[in-house]
Amino acid sequence: MTAATPDALKGNWVDRHAPARARPFLRLMRADRPIGTWLLLIPCWQGLALGAIAAPPSLLTALSYAALFALGAVVMRGAGCAYNDIADRDFDARVARTALRPIPSGQVTVKQAWLFLILLSLVGLAVLLQFNQFTILLGVLSLGLVAVYPFMKRVTWWPQAWLGLTFNWGALMGYSSVAGALDLAALLLYASGVAWTLGYDTIYAHQDKEDDALIGVKSSARRLGAKTKPALAAFYGAALLLAASAYVVGGGPTAGLALFLAAAVHFGWQLRSVDIDMPESCLTVFRSNRAAGLLMLAPFLLAAAIAQV
Repeated sequence: MTAATPDALKGNWVDRHAPARARPFLRLMRADRPIGTWLLLIPCWQGLALGAIAAPPSLLTALSYAALFALGAVVMRGAGCAYNDIADRDFDARVARTALRPIPSGQVTVKQAWLFLILLSLVGLAVLLQFNQFTILLGVLSLGLVAVYPFMKRVTWWPQAWLGLTFNWGALMGYSSVAGALDLAALLLYASGVAWTLGYDTIYAHQDKEDDALIGVKSSARRLGAKTKPALAAFYGAALLLAASAYVVGGGPTAGLALFLAAAVHFGWQLRSVDIDMPESCLTVFRSNRAAGLLMLAPFLLAAAIAQV
């Protein structure tokens, strides 16, 4: 039985049901930790819904695109994690939380990881080719952000900002998949996602701050230190304001703005609840961002549904 990483969900389907030989590769793509897939997917769905307000597609088209983005999020998050683990294998071996990841623990060789990454990327390419040419171009351009991300923690205190640029690119692709282009509303939504990621990934980074300090890895958690909570309030406040601005500019009905209050309440709970010096607290609050993201998605879904009528 292969060892599980300590931050995986207890009793997850990989540990309970997956064939033993497949488990290291499923863990390499973080299938035992689905939160990352949600955080990659939700901006795609936000962008798709926002684009559907201005340029309503057929219901079948909207649902098929939503499913394609879901599949794409699974495989490309997996490919990104494999690439990140290849690049970070030496660092991961020196950090308690990541030492049992498949590559540093010897469950998967670097060659096997590269082959698995290529396989996932080919599936992602097949998904990407189902969209219009502009969206395909955007997907190709995102590879530059992905390629650079693992190295940002070596050169800047703000790798979380680069993750925000990378993880929220799907908002632009979701929008362009139905609108065929980008406009101010799409860019505001993208900026909202970057601010949101700065918040949740700073919380996540606090789990490793002591090990990171020992090995010289930079992060917003280390940079902000005791000022983290005021910074989180600013990040989350900006995320809400920019998302609401995207909603208004994109033509969403005024009544739907009230739905953003639910996300605001949730972010307030995060600020009150997180203990940045307790890894378990950081992980719990970080995972709660699936709920935060779905709450921020709700107004766009409502507006898109109204546009269908």
